[in-house]
Amino acid sequence: MLDEADDIHPLFSGAPKTTEFRKLRKRLVRNAREAIEAYGMVEKDARWLVCLSGGKDSYTLLAILYELKWRGLLPVDILACNLDQGQPGFPATVLPKFLEDMSVPHRIEYQDTYSVVVDKVPQGRTYCALCSRLRRGHLYRIAREESCSAVVLGHHRDDILETFFMNLFHGGRLATMPPKLVNEEGDLFVYRPLAHVAEEDCERFAKAMHYPIIPCDLCGSQDGLQRQQVKQILDGWESRSPGRRQVMFRALMNARPSHLLDPKLFDFANLERDQLKFDPNEDVLPRLR
Repeated sequence: MLDEADDIHPLFSGAPKTTEFRKLRKRLVRNAREAIEAYGMVEKDARWLVCLSGGKDSYTLLAILYELKWRGLLPVDILACNLDQGQPGFPATVLPKFLEDMSVPHRIEYQDTYSVVVDKVPQGRTYCALCSRLRRGHLYRIAREESCSAVVLGHHRDDILETFFMNLFHGGRLATMPPKLVNEEGDLFVYRPLAHVAEEDCERFAKAMHYPIIPCDLCGSQDGLQRQQVKQILDGWESRSPGRRQVMFRALMNARPSHLLDPKLFDFANLERDQLKFDPNEDVLPRLR
């Protein structure tokens, strides 16, 4: 792992020497590299704004991206960024100190979006949707100011699965967080390099590295969210059938438009009988099971 005293990056200083941790670290690096390559996230002379919230996922994201850079596998410039949204009790000194101690180039931005959200959201409703939109707008602005080509987020495999089921149960659509997209203005990419990484691995990694975790429930609006309900359902499935999450995630990478019902994705109206004579190597009309 190149963990010689003279060349180890501060983000990995004090990493456990156990075989179990080395396997975990290797798996995280492999999964992130697979996603970056599979979805074409690297472009020439890229500069990434890596968003750091202080949670386990964003710490893991930052560390793994630095390891890939360290190995010469990620030729991009990285700028870490934390957006302090004015949430009550937010420990504003934790992330600046951490990033300075780790020698990570960074930008800390203060924008009191919390007061805006409290003012606009009716009592009893959750803050997350509006809070997220305001946060994303500021991150896009910061990315432009810092000449970044992409905003990089720490969403992992479980976030993607939960979003899929939230859309399925509550939104009436088959959709989730894509690993790569272009913003509405068309000038920035949004990347999720941890798309193939399990949440459990992020938690184990950040805990083993003793990163200073900031809780995600500072605003007090998290209890009873639809996402928490979906998470409980997935947890139940996983406990009864270990590996279920990974099987469902693979399904998102293996869509068959002709076996769904969306005429915008598959031309059912013009389907002809002679199309049954198809090349089995071409997925023109997948065989029924």
